[in-house]
Amino acid sequence: SSQPVVQIPVKKWKELLSQASGKEIFFRISILQNDQWVRYADIRNTISSQPIDGYLAYRLLYPGYELWNEMGIYQRDLSSYAEIPIVENRNFSKQCVNCHTFNSQSPEDMMMHIRGAQGGTLIQHNGKLEKVNPKAEGFKYGPTYSSWHPSGKYIAFATNEIQQFFHSAGQKAIEVSDLGADLMIYDVENHRSFTDSLVYGDTYMETFPAWSPNGKDLYFTRAQGYQKGMPLDSIRYDLCRVSFDAAMEKLGAPEIVFHASAQSKSVSFPCISPNGKYLMFALSDYGNFSIWHPESDLHLMDLTTGEIRRMVEVNSDDVDSYHTWSSNGHWFVFSSKRMDGLWARPYFASFNPETGETGNPFLLPQEDPLFYDNYTYTYNRPELIKELVKNGKEFERIIPQKAIQASGKK
Repeated sequence: SSQPVVQIPVKKWKELLSQASGKEIFFRISILQNDQWVRYADIRNTISSQPIDGYLAYRLLYPGYELWNEMGIYQRDLSSYAEIPIVENRNFSKQCVNCHTFNSQSPEDMMMHIRGAQGGTLIQHNGKLEKVNPKAEGFKYGPTYSSWHPSGKYIAFATNEIQQFFHSAGQKAIEVSDLGADLMIYDVENHRSFTDSLVYGDTYMETFPAWSPNGKDLYFTRAQGYQKGMPLDSIRYDLCRVSFDAAMEKLGAPEIVFHASAQSKSVSFPCISPNGKYLMFALSDYGNFSIWHPESDLHLMDLTTGEIRRMVEVNSDDVDSYHTWSSNGHWFVFSSKRMDGLWARPYFASFNPETGETGNPFLLPQEDPLFYDNYTYTYNRPELIKELVKNGKEFERIIPQKAIQASGKK
């Protein structure tokens, strides 16, 4: 090439990957300089024989807190460079859209929140798309973070009072914290919400629900309830779980799975592997909004032994945070600010679901190798999905509709 940018044709690249499945390839780079060839050390990669889900869904927005009025949820075809919008808030009065969630990496069951004058929760299930308000009468806070029960009948929601705080000094200019948080379960088919005093009340703040693949356990994080004047850096979340009897719609007694606060640490984003053997989470010094914590690292718990290890293969010196698994459990994607400390970008890593071994992470590829040097949007909540979301315009069309009000009680 006579130019410093080398672009490998996609068709030839796919042919190479197919031929090298399960094997090693190498890149050999030489530069002609002053009429002399200089050869560099070979770059070697191993090509996985395990497929990855075909699409990546994510929210794009500016990395600050002022410019939230320009955002959207998009999906990237991982077999090409095509990026397709699901919803863009310029089409609905620049209201906020967030917390897109899928059931078992399938867009057949998916949801997202709209915040603003036409606020509500958009839920797609059994071929039906609805706008609902899962906050039943008597519940203190609206729904935020969510997790689909594998049956598709229920969504576990955290209901939070979230506040931004601005520091006048120190390395962190902004902190996001719960002032209150509880858990509730929403019956998608009957528009009904319910909870239990075990996970609702002022004693604790419960958030980030995550169902086990068999639907019998609900994992979440829990901190002591917020008291006025409490230092933000004293709020720390433990990893907990409760059993769930779907037939009786009854929760069991909470138990602490990892007492992170005893080690002056805090857990965010529990996420269980599809085979139910591993639980990945982010660990930081305090709080639960790990995207603002440079010390945040990914950790892996073996649920059969309780052993926890820091995932040194994928972590960096900056934020490593929100993560989701592929449907076959051989891959995961996570957010990292390792390039510049400001923009979160999606990184992929291979995973052995039997041994827990992890490959080296790599950045979401772009057609232009210099793409990330100039791109000013941050990638939020990367989620691997098996199929393309084809009805984004339908989501936008129902936003002006009146939300179906959930029934239920605390």
